[in-house]
Amino acid sequence: MSEVTRILSAIEQGDSHAAGQLLPLVYDELRKLAAQRLAQEKPGQTLQATALVHEAYLRLVDGDKDQHWDSRGHFFAAAAEAMRRILVENARRLRSEKHGGQLRRIDFDQAQSLAEPTTDDELLAVNEALDQLAAEDPIKAELVKLRCFAGLSHQEAAEALGISRATADRYWAYAKAWLYCKLYESDSEKRS
Repeated sequence: MSEVTRILSAIEQGDSHAAGQLLPLVYDELRKLAAQRLAQEKPGQTLQATALVHEAYLRLVDGDKDQHWDSRGHFFAAAAEAMRRILVENARRLRSEKHGGQLRRIDFDQAQSLAEPTTDDELLAVNEALDQLAAEDPIKAELVKLRCFAGLSHQEAAEALGISRATADRYWAYAKAWLYCKLYESDSEKRS
C-alpha cells in the first residue's frame, strides 16, 4: 500500500491529522495539474494554480463530508472533478457579470480542440455537454475530465481509471465525437 493510499484510508476513518500529512505528498503533483489546466485558459485569468489547488484540496478533505478513496488514482480523479467544478463556478461567475447570463455555444470547427476551451462560454458549453455524457456513460466522461481538466496524459488517465490504454483510446475517440456532436448540434439549433 502506498503512503498516499494509507493516508487516504486514515482520512476515511476520521483521522484529523491525516489530511495534514496528505497535502505535502500530493501538492506538487496537484499544482502541476492545476498549472497545466490554467495555461489553457484565456489570458487575464484571475485564478492562480496555487489558489485552484488549495480550493480543490479543501473540498477533497472537508471534515464534514464522508470521503472514500479506493486508491491514489481515485483521489486524483476526485481532484480533477473538484478542479473542474471550481473552474466552472468561476466561469459562471465571470460570465454572469460580463455577459448578462447569455449562453453561447461553441462551434468545434472554430475551436482548436476539445481539451482547450478558450473562453468562459466555451468552458460552460463543454461542461454542460460533459454532464450529459456523464449521465449516459460515466467512465467516458471521467476520462475526458482527467484529460481536459486535470491535465493527465492519456496513459495516466487510463491508469487512474483502471482501464487499458487501448480501451482509453476507444473511449477518448467516442467521447470527443459525442461531445462534438452535442456542441455542434446545439450551436446549429441556436443559429436556426
